[in-house]
Amino acid sequence: MAYPGYPPSGYPAFPGYPPTGQESVYPPAGQYTYPAAPGGYPPAGGGSFPAAPPSTGYPEAGGYPAPGGFPAPGGFPGAPQAGGMPSYPGGPGYGVPPTGPGFGGYPQPPAQSYAGGGPAQIPGYPGGQAPSPMPGPPAAMVQYTQGTIQAAPNFDAGRDAEILRKAMKGIGTDEKAIIDVVSNRSNDQRQKIKAAFKTMYGKDLIKDLKSELSGNVEELILALFMPRTYYDAWSLRHAMKGAGTQERVLIEILCTRTNQEIREIVNCYKSEFGRDIEQDIRADTSGHFERLLVSMCQGNRDENQTVDYQKAQEDAQRLYQAGEGKLGTDESCFNMVLASRSFPQLRATAEAYSRIANRDLASSIDREFSGNVERGLKAILQCAFDRPAFFAERLYYAMKGAGTDDSTLIRIIVTRSEIDLVQIKQKFAEMYQKTLATMIASDTSGDYRRLLLAIVGQ
Repeated sequence: MAYPGYPPSGYPAFPGYPPTGQESVYPPAGQYTYPAAPGGYPPAGGGSFPAAPPSTGYPEAGGYPAPGGFPAPGGFPGAPQAGGMPSYPGGPGYGVPPTGPGFGGYPQPPAQSYAGGGPAQIPGYPGGQAPSPMPGPPAAMVQYTQGTIQAAPNFDAGRDAEILRKAMKGIGTDEKAIIDVVSNRSNDQRQKIKAAFKTMYGKDLIKDLKSELSGNVEELILALFMPRTYYDAWSLRHAMKGAGTQERVLIEILCTRTNQEIREIVNCYKSEFGRDIEQDIRADTSGHFERLLVSMCQGNRDENQTVDYQKAQEDAQRLYQAGEGKLGTDESCFNMVLASRSFPQLRATAEAYSRIANRDLASSIDREFSGNVERGLKAILQCAFDRPAFFAERLYYAMKGAGTDDSTLIRIIVTRSEIDLVQIKQKFAEMYQKTLATMIASDTSGDYRRLLLAIVGQ
């Protein structure tokens, strides 16, 4: 499918854009209410459950990190105590949480039923019992995601187009005026400014910006004017185009996006670049890493928020037998579980695994795998526990040491600016004892620094 009205010329090597509105939506509305349970909520003698979260504003599947990881320091605010769930952390019936950068741990559910059914007898659970399948955590545990950029109130695309035209007209460029506009408008609003500019002046805004800007600030502003889905597809194509492959870009995008986002990226990749992303992945990667990426680009991860603890125990046993429990590694078993299970289900599986193997699942992946497939599997697992921590870690290593990986810095700041950059900033400060803004300020300069800091909210 071709997108009418595109391309706006001037984007490096890749013409074409998807139309406004093709960006992925966070989250599908109406998907996260508590299902009815025998006798209703709360279970008898089980304390009181908070009200179900609203149908809008709820984070993407599996995305309910609390600041500091799981469990939150001092317990989750609002979690029922007397007669209900044990207090966080360290209540009775809790297993050893996974460890490692960004994991933070996730409490094992207490050995009792939450959905009205009796507890199942499963070896390996405290007391031989596991809770019946239950929906995700109560609303008091949920940390809603939030971007640093919101749609500007009283938006006027024509007025903004005029500001940008004046900033670039004549000798010199008013970079401050450009930064003020692009850093305070949502991606959808930027698409409207681009259309208004061409209507009012008969000129292409992107061409004008490219003629006035250069270097990293040019790359950053062009990224901000790309619709989100197109930017992901463009980044993937760029990572596989020409000599060499940027495997970490493939992992960063394909292992962290929602099903809906991945399907839209795959469609955009085909329509805009005339290529099949799966064929490009097969041509540019190999072995178990290739198979993992092909699995991820299907966009078919289970999105059921109900946790089946029996299946979690079975998957954990399967993973143990495929890795730590045998000579050699059955890589296909790890691929199957980590590429297909929902994030809440993966958390439960990781908890069960730590009891069976006496080692957390991330450590076992370290021992059993290496290279890009190891990085990919760990990225999935880390996103299941705490997606903002994954991006915080990527940002830190993009700036750590000599030199800066500016493309990674730009890509993450831009793509998460309207989704969860607030939580990424919080996680960055917790993990590295310095703010994201402080590190950006020390690693960048000039208009590039000013625009990055404006986006992250400093």
